[in-house]
Amino acid sequence: MYYHPYEQHRNPNANPQYMTLVDPFVVQRLQSVIGKDLVVETTKDTIRGTLTEVQPDHIVLTAGGDSIFFVRIQQIVTVMPV
Repeated sequence: MYYHPYEQHRNPNANPQYMTLVDPFVVQRLQSVIGKDLVVETTKDTIRGTLTEVQPDHIVLTAGGDSIFFVRIQQIVTVMPV
């Protein structure tokens, strides 16, 4: 049974359901460059690092050997190989 988020107020026992948009073409392209150095421009910042993991909703970049960044795919503007 699906409950709209506002129905939580009427039915406090309703389980919230979360949804995310998945762009399979972007995920597939990102998976093809795992292990490569990239510059990822997001809506907030630009990050340079090695792509270590790709999930349907986020990527993981390792920068400087010890800094790990989790970036939501929906926030990515451009991806450029280094």
